[in-house]
Amino acid sequence: MVPLIGTKAEFVLQESIIRETADKVFAETGSKVEYLVGTMIEIPRAALTADKIAESAEFFSFGTNDLTQMTFGYSRDDAGVFLPIYIQKNLLKHDPFQVLDQEGVGQLVEMGTTRGRSARPNLKVGICGEHGGEPSSVEFCHRVGMNYVSCSPYRVPIARLAAAMAAIR
Repeated sequence: MVPLIGTKAEFVLQESIIRETADKVFAETGSKVEYLVGTMIEIPRAALTADKIAESAEFFSFGTNDLTQMTFGYSRDDAGVFLPIYIQKNLLKHDPFQVLDQEGVGQLVEMGTTRGRSARPNLKVGICGEHGGEPSSVEFCHRVGMNYVSCSPYRVPIARLAAAMAAIR
């Protein structure tokens, strides 16, 4: 798939390719499966224009590591050099690639969710990546009304416990 720069036209083009391909496969195999067409929201522009994208998209999955990288302007390749110093000097509370920055990146996630659902109220929304298995990030996802979190297999037990605790609160 070609990465989106956050325009509706891009998504509409890709959506038509996906649906045409699915129809061909269904015709060839004689069977159908239900599916949703959606997109990763990984850049600030996509979060800001989420209402337009949601006119076609049936789900959003926020790629929070890429969104973090683009929002902070940090290269993940270089961040390991200076982030420990930033944390040590209290310039940052946490490594934003480990714990979701709720104030900045979270604002884009919440805005994208709200704007997306203004155009499509039943829009399914979640995140994917390591933030999906970090307890305070999972609680944030619950607070903003996400439907799911996705994370690496070893973090699933933590994500389940964090989701249950967030639901109880």
